[in-house]
Amino acid sequence: MVAQPMDETPLLRAAEDFEAFFRREYRPVLGLAAVLAGSRTAAEELAQDAFIAALRDWPRIARLDNPGAWVRRVVANRSVSAFRRRLAEAKALLRWGRPAAAVEAVDAEAKIDVWREVRRLPARQAQAVALTYLHDLSRREVAEVLGCSEETVKTHLERARRTLATRLHDEEEPR
Repeated sequence: MVAQPMDETPLLRAAEDFEAFFRREYRPVLGLAAVLAGSRTAAEELAQDAFIAALRDWPRIARLDNPGAWVRRVVANRSVSAFRRRLAEAKALLRWGRPAAAVEAVDAEAKIDVWREVRRLPARQAQAVALTYLHDLSRREVAEVLGCSEETVKTHLERARRTLATRLHDEEEPR
């Protein structure tokens, strides 16, 4: 029995499809990651990790209705994990008596602005705000990315708006 040469055309086509997907989606996904992470370095890492995960399973991801939503969900979920890691590091630094280093670990490269306040929101609220206002996604699209109902997205946005209005108003008050 003679082995037939493998046709590599589907593999090459899949690689080209991923490259086009990456070029189209990387900047918007990086923007989302930056808002959620608060640091350009952390954002780049989050975005790259999400795209690596997509590449590893590209034949399946490419068949999804919205591969971009899948990558954004990975970024949103991993941003929560990264925040928890930084928080644990900060708590450890506080236990060791290094409060300045602890603050730096939690708020690295963050600027005093609206997006910093968004990052202080509960994770799903911050994700809903970023996807709605940074990516201009509809409630239905945000629900698809976050894997929840449109009504849940509406609730997250309403709560986030109330919290942000209070916090941002309080920051403007003279002390």
